[in-house]
Amino acid sequence: MDILLQQIINGLVLGSMYALIALGYTMVYGIINLINFAHGEVLMVGALTSWSVIGLMQQSMPGTPGWLILLLALIIACVVAAALNFVIEKVAYRPLRNSPKLAPLITAIGVSILLQTLAMIIWKPTNKAYPNLLPTTPIHLGGAVISPTQVMILSVTAICLAILTWLVNYTKLGRAMRATAENPRVAALMGIRPDMVISATFIIGAVLAAVAGVMYASNYGIAQHAMGFIPGLKAFTAAVFGGIGNLAGAVVGGILLGVIEAIGSGYLGALTGDVLGSQYSDIIAFVVLIIMLTLRPSGLLGERVADRA
Repeated sequence: MDILLQQIINGLVLGSMYALIALGYTMVYGIINLINFAHGEVLMVGALTSWSVIGLMQQSMPGTPGWLILLLALIIACVVAAALNFVIEKVAYRPLRNSPKLAPLITAIGVSILLQTLAMIIWKPTNKAYPNLLPTTPIHLGGAVISPTQVMILSVTAICLAILTWLVNYTKLGRAMRATAENPRVAALMGIRPDMVISATFIIGAVLAAVAGVMYASNYGIAQHAMGFIPGLKAFTAAVFGGIGNLAGAVVGGILLGVIEAIGSGYLGALTGDVLGSQYSDIIAFVVLIIMLTLRPSGLLGERVADRA
């Protein structure tokens, strides 16, 4: 039971990060029916930007509390990621908005490769040790332990989800986003600017990705130019798992996928007679996706995409 509790905690932490990334995928898809496969690289840029900022602040402001350095690095990473995603949408996706769906899809893959290459040039193709700026004394929960960094991840995720729910459901921008998702042409006749709304959606998704990137690097203690590919792919799996275009589905899919993956990695060796160890845990996410698409193609909570007139 202690092992199971520990794996559930690890799964909740991992699933929280998947959920934040998946929200970026599902928000963009819900409005313009585009899968932004460069989203994982936005996460990577956010993580590496925060790593650079932390290094500069530790050198220039010695003695500054670790939590304050991490907070400032997170804010700067969010600004950089938001600006990057805004430029990507304006330059790479907007001119192709009325093109066949295959064109923006290929462009998204191209942007992903381009960002990885640029990051490799700027930050060099080496693993960077991400500093642990929070206390390291573990917190005991029964027979399991949780680190202050993991508590921070769960807390920040809950805050982000609450803010996003409020933004989408109770603000003018949220109403404009829902109207644009329903029918952009009719929304434009009602005084809404669809281009502005779509850009705002990309910016919000980038902020969530940057937060997830900083938390991912803090949790695993490493950052590098290819770090966004696997989390981005799994978050896309989580979005499809929960129901692409459905915000609640992205959260449920991300958390469930994280818990399933963590429990699976903990018991995979025992279940397969040590043929497969925890290093094969990545396959669990895609096995779950295959099963889900076979049994329920629209996802757990159903795909939510507006019908265009």
